Amino acid sequence: MSTQESAYRRMIAKSLLSQGNNQRLKRAIEKAKRGEQVTIAYIGGSITQGAGAEPLPTNCYAYRSYQLFKRMFAPADGSSIHLVKAGLGGTPSELGVVRYDRDVTGDGAVKPDIVVVEFAVNDADDETEGNCYESLVLKALGADNKPAVILLFSVFENDWNLQDRLAPVGWHYQLPMVSIKDAVVEQFQWTREQGNIVSKEEFFADMYHPTNRGHEIMADCLGRLFDVTDRAVSDEEDISIHKPPAIGNDFIDIRLLDRLNGPSIARINEGSFRETDAELQLAEMDDHSLGTPQFPNNWMHTAEAGDAPFRMTLRSKRLILVYKDSGDAEFGSANIGVDGKMVRVADPHQVNWTHCHAVILYNERESAEHTVEITMADGQQNKRFTILGFGYSP
Repeated sequence: MSTQESAYRRMIAKSLLSQGNNQRLKRAIEKAKRGEQVTIAYIGGSITQGAGAEPLPTNCYAYRSYQLFKRMFAPADGSSIHLVKAGLGGTPSELGVVRYDRDVTGDGAVKPDIVVVEFAVNDADDETEGNCYESLVLKALGADNKPAVILLFSVFENDWNLQDRLAPVGWHYQLPMVSIKDAVVEQFQWTREQGNIVSKEEFFADMYHPTNRGHEIMADCLGRLFDVTDRAVSDEEDISIHKPPAIGNDFIDIRLLDRLNGPSIARINEGSFRETDAELQLAEMDDHSLGTPQFPNNWMHTAEAGDAPFRMTLRSKRLILVYKDSGDAEFGSANIGVDGKMVRVADPHQVNWTHCHAVILYNERESAEHTVEITMADGQQNKRFTILGFGYSP
């Protein structure tokens, strides 16, 4: 082994923040070795979507680590191993917990054996400061097939992530954790003579996203966890998820409500929000090269439809509104009311590019009937506004 290769392996080894309880991951590996069907799922932000990789579908860390898993454990052509990639740029776990059932499990049709959760550089905008993240992790862990959940902590070019906030969730449930920050940040400061393996210019395509080289390193860090787990003796007992949360678990039972299923869940009067917006955020899901429109079953207000409010009445404990951010001047702000009280103004120009924005409208202990009313803000009636959907807890 060359000196450079040895140094690279030492760098990759530093990424293993915690091996965690290995029973679930070893079970998935053993299934793969027997040629049984195994599904690896990834959910996160733009890095999980594959931003910075060229071509994105095959050079992103998710696809690379999925291929690595196949080469390591699957017999024959690896066709028994399946990929679910559900990364969505610019979105935190507050939206991830709404998307999980649809984008990861196909509303129950898919039962992943391994779920990689990557929100360490996206969750600065999580209003719950970790409650939605832990809820998402528990939603994945609680599936009846008992999947392995891996916490992956990406890093920005300025060496920042939210690992300190989110890692306690992993320690609490004895989950395997992989830290890209721990692997690469220290050696960024070194010279080649001191042991530098990769520079920031080589690792990052921009301030936020890895290059092909960066995605490759991320995949190798996950591969290190796979290898260490494979060689270890299996833990005798499974983890326990039925205990008080580390941060919070309020949003564990969040479900998606949109134009498709809304009428069967709530009483809805669309008012002037009767159109459907087709200009949506796109994401390359799974191994697809074409972008999939996000939240296509939406409600859009247009000036031509008048100014009648969107009104929805449903019984729930918690409600998350998902609306469209846009850089288009044709879009304007909307007032959001709950039970006759104004709770917030939704401004689609906060970040000024087309993507999905999640905000909490209420979070209560007991389920009760609530009425949500959405109207265009004063002077904005001739603008557009798109309600992409809702996340609700019954």
